Amino acid sequence: MKFIVKALASAAVATCLLASPATAQEKKVRAQMGWAFPSTTGLLGPTQTRLVEMIRTMSGGSIDVKGFEPGALVPASQYLDAVGNGSLDMAWTVSGFWTGKDIAFAMYASVPFGPGVGEYLAWIKNGGGEQLMKELHAKYNVEVIPCGVISPEASGWFRKEIKTLDDLKGLKMRFFGLGANVMQKLGVSTQLLQAGEIFQALQLGTIDATEFSMPVMDITLGFYQVAKYYYFPGWHQQATINE
Repeated sequence: MKFIVKALASAAVATCLLASPATAQEKKVRAQMGWAFPSTTGLLGPTQTRLVEMIRTMSGGSIDVKGFEPGALVPASQYLDAVGNGSLDMAWTVSGFWTGKDIAFAMYASVPFGPGVGEYLAWIKNGGGEQLMKELHAKYNVEVIPCGVISPEASGWFRKEIKTLDDLKGLKMRFFGLGANVMQKLGVSTQLLQAGEIFQALQLGTIDATEFSMPVMDITLGFYQVAKYYYFPGWHQQATINE
């Protein structure tokens, strides 16, 4: 993750300088970055902050990127459109949030029983995956840079114990990506909530269960306080590309 974030910072610096009508010495470039995850989220939160700091450092202070919490500028679910129409300079997020526009976005975030991290990155960097990713985002006037990868996730947090497939029927669950289609076949009603919305939905009983990520991230969002049953292994999201 450290190497990938540094590579992204280098690319972001180059992109901002090319887009600027003045040199780094003549004018400071200021940009706003929307974050898809709360800054308190384990692993992802510090990565977002570090990315902003590295862009500033590597540009010698000529590029000043300010990060904003999800929803502070526009809802995180609208980042693709916001960046595409210019109302937001950039965002740090994952493609899986845009599957409502094109199911192909799921290929970069949520492939059930899909390849592991090593195979996934090999496809991205050496198998044409990155080029396809850029072509997909270009349809929405967005330049995309792969900038991180998340390893396999857990199956999810549940308010009640799950012993058989029949126990899933009728549950309301926050679910991300193509795996939601599988859960629907099992009788689960799924919906996609942003990270900062999940805990309250569990607490109020709006949903009965959720998946989000791996333990180091999930624990910082407090799911264990209201959903006592945590199941492994995760089958629905073997690797996720940050962008």
